[in-house]
Amino acid sequence: MNKKSLIVFLLLLVTIKAYCQRTNEYQVYALKVEDAGISAVKDIAVGAVASDSVRGSYMFWLLKGAGGRNILVDTGYLDSTKVGNSSYVRPDQLLKRMNISPSEISDVIITHCHHDHVGGISLFPKATFWIQKAEYDYYVGEAWQEKGLKMVNGDSIEIIPGIRVFTGSSHTKGSQYLLVNSNTKAGKVLLASDASWFNYNLNHLLPIPVYTFDPVTYVAAMKRMKTLMPDGDYRISGHDDIIFTKFPKVCEGVVRIDR
Repeated sequence: MNKKSLIVFLLLLVTIKAYCQRTNEYQVYALKVEDAGISAVKDIAVGAVASDSVRGSYMFWLLKGAGGRNILVDTGYLDSTKVGNSSYVRPDQLLKRMNISPSEISDVIITHCHHDHVGGISLFPKATFWIQKAEYDYYVGEAWQEKGLKMVNGDSIEIIPGIRVFTGSSHTKGSQYLLVNSNTKAGKVLLASDASWFNYNLNHLLPIPVYTFDPVTYVAAMKRMKTLMPDGDYRISGHDDIIFTKFPKVCEGVVRIDR
């Protein structure tokens, strides 16, 4: 190979690499389904002694990729009560504020099977769903159809280019959290979901008081998150409302996770 051909070849490799990086990057959004009010930190973190409080919310996340690909992390839920919280917004209505219809959601990554994270599944009939096999076996069994459902069996697996899932928090039997390639300053966003309820849990490495099989492994998972994403601005806890004042507002109830 002569010098000119080598230069052309190297430029081609650089172009291909840059293209792959762009196609495997996502813009990450948080969508608020409902306010959850204020809680004392002693009620959400075992061992907390401070008198501080945190504001909670119920949320799910949207990953917008190249070529118009729209991926959800969890689905939010449907409020079937006749007397609901006045702040509640249906997940599909939040997406419509961003000019996205439910039929445009290609994939849904389920972090775990609690109602506030999966109650809106019926809104997205065209999506492929991704779930840890252990979570499926423990909670769902034969209630799901295999069609449109992808089993994830293990830890640190890239399920979709640019999206890697991790297990081990023991929030539920097979709960998972995500590390997403993103065009943020940090290059990635960690979506903890309920592997960290609030930033307080993650910052102080204190487990939640309920809904965990093992507080020790719950804390170990949070320690790992800090290694996976050293920049605390881009570690997103599952119920901490601070995200909706910390990041740029896109429309009512929606923020873009960027600085």
